[in-house]
Amino acid sequence: MDLSNRTILILGGSGLVGHAVARRLLAFEPARIVLVGLFENEVAETARSLESNRGNTLIEMDWGNVFLSVPAARTGLKRALADQESRRIMLDDLYGDLTQEVLDRSFLYQLFARYRPHAVVDCINTATAFAYQDVVQSARDLLDAARAGTLDVEKAERHVLHLTMPQLIRHMQIVSAVVREFETQAYVKIGTSGTGGMGLNVPYTHSEEWPSRTLLTKAAVAGAHSLLLFLLGRTPGAPATIEIKPTATIAWRKIGFGPIRRNGGAIKRYECATPIPLDRAFCDGASGWTDTGQVLESVYIDTGENGVFARDEFQTVTSLGSMEFITPEEVAEYVVMELAGRPTGRDIVAALDAATAGPTYRAGILRAHAVDRLKQLEARHQVRAVAFEMLGPPRLTKHLYEGYIWSRLRGSLGDLATSDPTTLAGEAAHLVKDDGQLRSFIISVGLPILIEGGKVYRADTVIVPPRDGDVEAAVPRGWVDLRVGNCGVWVQRAQRAVEQREARCARPEGSGSDEDWDAMRPEDTIEPSRFAAWIFKYENDGERIKR
Repeated sequence: MDLSNRTILILGGSGLVGHAVARRLLAFEPARIVLVGLFENEVAETARSLESNRGNTLIEMDWGNVFLSVPAARTGLKRALADQESRRIMLDDLYGDLTQEVLDRSFLYQLFARYRPHAVVDCINTATAFAYQDVVQSARDLLDAARAGTLDVEKAERHVLHLTMPQLIRHMQIVSAVVREFETQAYVKIGTSGTGGMGLNVPYTHSEEWPSRTLLTKAAVAGAHSLLLFLLGRTPGAPATIEIKPTATIAWRKIGFGPIRRNGGAIKRYECATPIPLDRAFCDGASGWTDTGQVLESVYIDTGENGVFARDEFQTVTSLGSMEFITPEEVAEYVVMELAGRPTGRDIVAALDAATAGPTYRAGILRAHAVDRLKQLEARHQVRAVAFEMLGPPRLTKHLYEGYIWSRLRGSLGDLATSDPTTLAGEAAHLVKDDGQLRSFIISVGLPILIEGGKVYRADTVIVPPRDGDVEAAVPRGWVDLRVGNCGVWVQRAQRAVEQREARCARPEGSGSDEDWDAMRPEDTIEPSRFAAWIFKYENDGERIKR
């Protein structure tokens, strides 16, 4: 894409890679670069460092945790977890339906609504953010509390809010919604392998077991994230989706001398002049060391997210055969080249596209044979196999059975398109009343049959029961609806399908390979599967766009 005069949003813009990406992008003279970081002071410092080279580009900044809703995004996760009302909102955001209300209070959604970026570069280490909440220790604490009889609601809430997969899934649902709503053209993710490119033998942990479950959780989340990005790239209306996945230590920000900081604060300097007897060194109330009132200072190399290393630490981790390293400028160069439309061969999403085994010609030929064999067996056993509610969703089973009922009542798509909904509803009600086998099949697989007058056929199992008594919310999700209103919906669908076919046939070149050869013609009999696929394709944007 042309990067000039565009708005580019950089998530993690105050980090090592985000800063390097911003510097590289300035050469393309975008209209605006928006830096988003976790802390206000860090974003402001990054913005100041870019000021001398920004030219006519406007540099804006925002700050907060993009995985949380407002105001927790700025008050912090720890404080949000400590507050009962904040936990309630977080639980609803994470485990409730993705409603517009949930989106509206999402900090990420608000960022997109505020800046409407043409392109997004996501430099946040999402896998670290979720995995290092340490769900393993959280589970241990939860089990200990249960065994001790001290388990309360707060402990349970805290644990489920630490689960990694629900957090990642909800995050990607929000990403998918915002990039499509605000018509973002490109989304570039800086991913991670979780182990700096090493295998299960990675020796670098924080005294956990080896290999570290926390580190492997990070790798697992990173892999799941890549596959969700792969799916985003196959979603109609989504932007060009790219993931650059560095598989080495990323370094460095600066080399200097000063206080050594860990977990956001300077390390205190202690002294222990006299050795302490071992049997007293670790007991309650142990003493013998003193706080000097100073902080630890030394020469360091700042590697950004991974912290500051001493010379020997840096030499070890970057040595040949260990993690080695890659500079943030090299990662940024991959990002900018991909954004500019120059493939680097480093895009994980493109690699997955190229490496996956998609549909085949052989399978397409055999599909016809399989369908013929199914039809033969249906004729032999005098049964019409429509749906068993194994494929899902229940909405599909609903569409298939409704389509089958219309096929029994109307001879062609054109006949359905010219039907009167009230008449159609009456005929459908008579059909399910008179055909016990059809009625039994539908309710046995778990779908109620709703007819005009507020009456329903049902069995013991209902796949989509009314929630809190709300029948109208359940019906479109998995009930066969033979009322006049839904019959009218199907008549309109048939009319639209007929109009689509007629529009295509009006073209003089309507026999070429670009013709929609799967389109339904007015004279075609109603085939439930074709109609259901049509609904998913044209009403739900459910069409496959890559093979």
